[in-house]
Amino acid sequence: MSKKNQPFNVEALWQLERVGAPSLSPDGAQAVVSVSSYDMDKNKGANHLYLLSTLGGEPRRLTSAGEKDGSPQWSPSGEQIAFIARREQEGSKDEEAQLYLIAPDGGEARRLGSVATGVEAFKWFPDGRHIAFISWVWPALKGAKAQAQALTDFKARKTTAYATSEALYRFWDHHIPQGRVPHLHVIDVASGKTQDLFEGSDISLSWTEADEDCFDISPDGRRIVFAFDPAAEKRLDSRFALGEVEVKSRKIRTLLQEPDWHLQAPRYSHAGQHLAFVASHQGQKHNMPSQLAVLDTHGAWAVVSEDWDHEVDAPLSWAEDDLSLLFTSEERGRRHLWHFDLPGQKVQRIVEGGNITAFAQANGTLVLAHDSVQHPTRITVLNADGQTQRIEQFNDKRLADYRFSRHEEVIVQGAQNDPVQMWLVYPPDFDASKQYPVMQVIHGGPHTAFGDSWHWRWNHQAFAAQGYIVACVNYHGSSSFGYAFKDAITHRWGELELQDVEAGTDYLLQQPWVDAHRIFATGGSYGGYMVAWMNGHVPAGRYQAYVCHAGCYDWQAMFADDAYAWHAKELGAWYWNDPAKIASQSPHSFAQHMQTPTLVIHGAKDYRVPDAQGLAYYNTLKARNVDARLLWFPDENHWILQPQNSRLWYGEFFDWLKSHDSVAGAGAKPSKAAKATKAEKPGKSDKAAKARKAKN
Repeated sequence: MSKKNQPFNVEALWQLERVGAPSLSPDGAQAVVSVSSYDMDKNKGANHLYLLSTLGGEPRRLTSAGEKDGSPQWSPSGEQIAFIARREQEGSKDEEAQLYLIAPDGGEARRLGSVATGVEAFKWFPDGRHIAFISWVWPALKGAKAQAQALTDFKARKTTAYATSEALYRFWDHHIPQGRVPHLHVIDVASGKTQDLFEGSDISLSWTEADEDCFDISPDGRRIVFAFDPAAEKRLDSRFALGEVEVKSRKIRTLLQEPDWHLQAPRYSHAGQHLAFVASHQGQKHNMPSQLAVLDTHGAWAVVSEDWDHEVDAPLSWAEDDLSLLFTSEERGRRHLWHFDLPGQKVQRIVEGGNITAFAQANGTLVLAHDSVQHPTRITVLNADGQTQRIEQFNDKRLADYRFSRHEEVIVQGAQNDPVQMWLVYPPDFDASKQYPVMQVIHGGPHTAFGDSWHWRWNHQAFAAQGYIVACVNYHGSSSFGYAFKDAITHRWGELELQDVEAGTDYLLQQPWVDAHRIFATGGSYGGYMVAWMNGHVPAGRYQAYVCHAGCYDWQAMFADDAYAWHAKELGAWYWNDPAKIASQSPHSFAQHMQTPTLVIHGAKDYRVPDAQGLAYYNTLKARNVDARLLWFPDENHWILQPQNSRLWYGEFFDWLKSHDSVAGAGAKPSKAAKATKAEKPGKSDKAAKARKAKN
């Protein structure tokens, strides 16, 4: 078999290059992106910068000396590109990530100063002479030398314990640095001299996701607006306010604080007269949508998208006339680029996804990063006639070597008689006269959605290439279907979601090209919770096997996670106040009914769903003599990120399903309808074919 005819697999997945968000030159003629590539044998990856012409043509590699060059941003003059990297230069090796500058026409990049505590995110000042950046510092210390010495002492310590009195002390896969907080800094591009704008204050940026979206620089360069938690004790469910710091004096003031609202992602208009930001009315309910809001210089503010039942995603980007904004937002499992007209408060879809993950605009040029079930991230430019045009082909030759699967959406009648979306990804060369096994892939969240998007860890094409019909149900609770749909599962987790997944399975069982004896269900995170829930609620035999990756199993024990502040809001009570209510939504309460074979996967560095959850589920199945297998990673978190660990993950995943498949391998077999057609008498075959077509 030639490579051209091979199905897509994990080896092919890790050979692809992963393209980052674009930054546009001021004249709109070029874009710069970071591109990641991986070496399976070396079990490592590298990031390099590439230049793309917005008119098309071959990309040009800009950096090669380093291995981790990321987050590129063009300077306002277009003469330099700043990026974050760890390198060795002039005999000095970076202990922490630093800012580097390189000219777009090539040459050697130079380190911009040396920040002992490292650089995490940055933005250019409009004059191009300064850069604002984020660094985690010891707030009680003053001066760069004191920070450097503190970091040296911390790294030289002989103890390994983590001691804290904070309510927020770890997030996803890492502990919040002991005693350190994220501060805004300014660095002089010419001299490399830095200044901590928050030094001596009790202000800090988000402890969990301090990035370039949480602050913005005024058009005159005199002020920086930022989102911050005003509470003395930081919590994951805190409501943020908007603050502003005068760069020269370092004087800080609160621009807007509303106790019932969570405010984030501020952006100055070009004239500096208005501030756009994202607001969520947390006082009304914890899962209220993120909406577009605007603040003027007089302190008046308003939510302008409250009549639009969509969630607004950061970042926000003002049009040149300051009368409208661009942003991305999900709609029915797809992420589009939208234009919001402020005077008329009207919204219009500008570019349809797929899944638009990033965009940039300059001098009338708009570039997009977007992906789909059919392809990883591509970079395109929006033409004057509103059409998109590719400006790179990083992965085209590699992808051309493999057969890909088509995908489509279907609507099933789910819980509460609501229409529920289900994505189907068919095996390559799908033949409706044959029967195929089904793999339900249940998404996490729960308030996310399966979209028409490329997934690097749970890749639909790699799944379908194994011969499965891959089904992805956007159950009640999913995002992008309106607030009522998202909120429907609150305080009763598991109930409506299960009805929706089962409705999807019922739909598939009615199709002649589905083998009813080869149905499987898999899921990660909340999806892992769902397959554990199903094991206690769905009769044995309906699903031949489950895969539970990083799944929630016991909601009381889950209080060890990093998101414990949200439990009562989602489940309806604290476990000590109403243990019965919590138990009624917890898979472990129904362990006596669990009989379906299950592969349990977990990473030891997972703090969102601590690995004790997976171990408890696995141990329970073994104690009940249910066929089970454990795949545990001591060095992975909520996601499996290392190339060879990913290869092992896919191998164990597929081997487990095949070991419980009634047909050797996961391929198709002739359908009963196909067999019946061969035996039909003359004159009946056309009628049978029409019946099958109508049923499909």
